[in-house]
Amino acid sequence: MKFRPAFLLIAFALIAIGCSKQDSDETSAPPEPTAVVDPATAGSIGGTVRFEGTPPAFHPIDMSAEPICVQAHPKPIAPPIIELGPHDALSDTVVYVKSGLGSYHFDTPKEPAVLDQKGCMYVPRVLALMTNQPLEFKNTDPTTHNVHPIPRINKPWNRSLAAGEQPYVTTFPHQELGFPVACNIHPWMRAFLFVFAHPYFDVTTKSGTFDLKNLPPGTYIIEAWHERLGIQDATVTIGPKESKAISFTFKAPESH
Repeated sequence: MKFRPAFLLIAFALIAIGCSKQDSDETSAPPEPTAVVDPATAGSIGGTVRFEGTPPAFHPIDMSAEPICVQAHPKPIAPPIIELGPHDALSDTVVYVKSGLGSYHFDTPKEPAVLDQKGCMYVPRVLALMTNQPLEFKNTDPTTHNVHPIPRINKPWNRSLAAGEQPYVTTFPHQELGFPVACNIHPWMRAFLFVFAHPYFDVTTKSGTFDLKNLPPGTYIIEAWHERLGIQDATVTIGPKESKAISFTFKAPESH
């Protein structure tokens, strides 16, 4: 009987080691993907995004509290929420591979993405980049702005950026889609950031076109996101060296 406590201590120790190992195995990060896309078999998916109907009217932005902003816009402007190009092409729509990609390694672009503060507005309003890609926040206005990204997964922060100050460069390490960027000084300023773990994304301009290049053969769900008009999905299968065209049409939101 006198050996029982020692036996129990050894048993508890073995159980603790086993539990610790199990916890470690469950929380350890998965290995980095090493597969690369074979350009000899890669294809592409491209197309257009259009708007159907009458765009809603937005109230002009009140910039009267900041004379410099008023000088930049002699005539009142509305928030650039739904911007159309020729033939009702819809801009500021993010089109990307939502699923079906598998596990590949992608190089991080060294060239920075740029979000400017110009005319007391964020330009562009919607910006997409890859994880760990440099993101350069610029201020080309003759007044101070406050850059305030509001992510849910990445670390939120805010900082002032004075007129003439050097751009502030940062990165976002985790994939996170569609989080806002505010300016605490000028509350009408708004942008949206998309951070992807892969390079298969595009943001439409007023041409309404998008192009997802160098895709390995496979079946994908392609998603189109718009700030006000919501999301749409399309399933597309491409074979080796195959290119396919798809289109998305967003309709005017119902009035209440």
